[in-house]
Amino acid sequence: MCGRFFIGQPPEVYRASYGYPEQPNFPGRFNVAPTQPVPVVVREQGERHFRLMRWGLWPGWLKDPSDFPVLFNARIETAAEKPAFRGALRHRRCIFLADGFYEWRRDGEGRTATKTPFAVRRTDGAPMALAGLWEPWMGADGSEVDTAAIVTCSANGTLSAIHERMPAILAPEAIGAWLDAAVDAPEAARLCRPCPDDWLRLDRVSERVNSVRNDDAGLPEPVAAEPPAGRAAPATPKAVQGELF
Repeated sequence: MCGRFFIGQPPEVYRASYGYPEQPNFPGRFNVAPTQPVPVVVREQGERHFRLMRWGLWPGWLKDPSDFPVLFNARIETAAEKPAFRGALRHRRCIFLADGFYEWRRDGEGRTATKTPFAVRRTDGAPMALAGLWEPWMGADGSEVDTAAIVTCSANGTLSAIHERMPAILAPEAIGAWLDAAVDAPEAARLCRPCPDDWLRLDRVSERVNSVRNDDAGLPEPVAAEPPAGRAAPATPKAVQGELF
């Protein structure tokens, strides 16, 4: 799964990588969490555009989001079957702007289990193109919110050391097809597969990342092993991966 990520390079780097005309000047964010606004790239009328969306997809048919699960991930294996995701997979695909994401390795079982955080980034330092799905949502009062979820797939060999799932990281040559709604859902889904092992680097990071209150450039930096004391696991929204929908 993918429940936290970071965006640290200058805005011009993403604009050059994805080719959208907007010139947003957004600050680095190093502990992005579900329900927060996130920058994404979409394709509209044949051109790519920068957009801000809520991380946590609300299907268009949803009447009241107040007690709806936080759908921040969508499993590619089942997205075409799930009512919450199948329309977006056909017609509304996006790219999350990111440099990397965090994942936690679970050690032990039960009350004595601990979770160790790692930052995962590309070995070449390039932006990490995370496949996403998005949906516009309109409230009864006429308010409109664009919402999105990160697509996940099975972990590659590198990630399997700490977790069984990972976000779908698109190859540069796959980005155009993923964003193009003329590419049908089955073909688009085939683009979302575990990336090559040598694309990624894992670094153990500070347990400060467990709290969303912490958001600074030091969070994704590698640290030495910390003494096992009072480890707080990151908060988990009440539904992950969209498994119920």
